Amino acid sequence: MRVDEFDFTLPRELIAEHPIEPRDAARLLVVGNRLEDRRIAELPSLLRAGDVLVANDTRVIPVRLHGKRGAAAIEVTLHRDLGGGQWRAFAKGAKRLKPGDTLQFGESFAAEVAGKEPEGDVVLRFATEGAALMGLIARHGQMPLPPYIHREKTGDARDRHDYQTIFAARDGAVAAPTAGLHFTPSLLAALKEADIGLETVTLHVGAGTFLPVKVEDTKDHQMHAEFGVIGAETATRLNAVRAKGGRIVAIGTTSLRLLESAADEHGAIAPFAAETRLFITPGYRFRAVDLLLTNFHLPRSTLFMLVSAFAGLERMRSAYAHAIAERYRFFSYGDACLLFPGGAR
Repeated sequence: MRVDEFDFTLPRELIAEHPIEPRDAARLLVVGNRLEDRRIAELPSLLRAGDVLVANDTRVIPVRLHGKRGAAAIEVTLHRDLGGGQWRAFAKGAKRLKPGDTLQFGESFAAEVAGKEPEGDVVLRFATEGAALMGLIARHGQMPLPPYIHREKTGDARDRHDYQTIFAARDGAVAAPTAGLHFTPSLLAALKEADIGLETVTLHVGAGTFLPVKVEDTKDHQMHAEFGVIGAETATRLNAVRAKGGRIVAIGTTSLRLLESAADEHGAIAPFAAETRLFITPGYRFRAVDLLLTNFHLPRSTLFMLVSAFAGLERMRSAYAHAIAERYRFFSYGDACLLFPGGAR
């Protein structure tokens, strides 16, 4: 399909700069056989007893680092741990960096440019590794907010909390699984009271989720790889829910992609511990996920392609047009939608 079929115009003022408080007060557009304007707090009444929500429990690392190359200011965003103290990173002004350059991020915290990649990013080699390196990153780094959220160079301390979901437990993401940002202890209690289950899986979201699709046709796009884990006991419980007539409700596109990567042609979910490059576009047959809770996504993005595959391209165009007209808040810190496949509800 042509990538421009997934384009739309969004007024800049609808991009949320901060999350609403409380989180479950965010608006929720239900996209089924009709459009319904609801609130996240109403989610228990929109699901059925016996359904199960699946959240991504990855934890975002503060991997955006500001430092110096000599007298020149430098900003890098680490995005892939290569092991042994080496990371691939996006760097502003990467063309000016050369192998052997030293980047100083703080006292006793520096990295050497070990190489440059064809994609334009760089490989950095730190003097420490493991827990010691992660401690330095946590102390000096900022949360890697997407480029459409504006911050001063010094960042905003609130983002350390705001850009982390209530499910976050396993370090490894460089972008938040943003649908999970809407959940609060009171909402989780209400879901439990309604006999709606909750399971967690892990997909370490990569910075590639923000990269634009630069090709003209979706068949020419290469999806970025992300590492995910579904435990054996979790897979067994999810399959049992389906067997009893319950529905699997993915909290976000990251959970959905991982579940679909682990499912066989009959929808049975197997234990999983590997990278996935699953790229979902219209025409894909969903096997494991019955409903999707997700935020509003960027035009021409792989995520808007995914939701269009799930609920139908024309239905999603109509839903987004409605959301824009009704002044919904968009993207990572914005509102959400609950999608039913093919409009069924």
